[in-house]
Amino acid sequence: MTNETAVDVILHPVRMRIIQYLINQKLTAQQLKELLPDIPQASMYRNLKKLVESGVIHIVDEIPNRGTVEKVYSIHNPSKASISPEDLKKFSKEDHMSLFIKFMANLMGEYERYLEQESIDLVADGVSFRQTSLFFSEEEYADFINELSSIYLKVLKNEPKEGRRRRTVATIMIPEKKNEQ
Repeated sequence: MTNETAVDVILHPVRMRIIQYLINQKLTAQQLKELLPDIPQASMYRNLKKLVESGVIHIVDEIPNRGTVEKVYSIHNPSKASISPEDLKKFSKEDHMSLFIKFMANLMGEYERYLEQESIDLVADGVSFRQTSLFFSEEEYADFINELSSIYLKVLKNEPKEGRRRRTVATIMIPEKKNEQ
């Protein structure tokens, strides 16, 4: 077994996609395979096993199916599928850059899969990416983050159903360099 850290487990491109689909859902490997058809079956099972072993996801049910047992996976503890503030404080500058590169690579993969569709309509599909600089006092920034968090919390527990479409929403906030005095 390798000495993969929890961060390595979470930020692996295939595992990250599996985690995203298991948010607020309970799915079998077969259901995940249908949602992620570009992932080979052997790779799907190998990555599910790694996620279970690391405690990021759990087997929540086992369903007998034609002489075998089909496992149902879910995320019990969402904090296991993220990096804690305590862990972030321990990382070097190089570790942080590596995390950011993996994050961006995952986003680029999502966008590439969207663009690979036969027909796309960025406007109708609500595709958006932009960058702007905003000015905040520390208090204004804290208020902004709290308001943004409350907006996320309103929809975070939404489960898939007719009329809902999964969308990837990413947030990056980078302050300007502090003035050295």
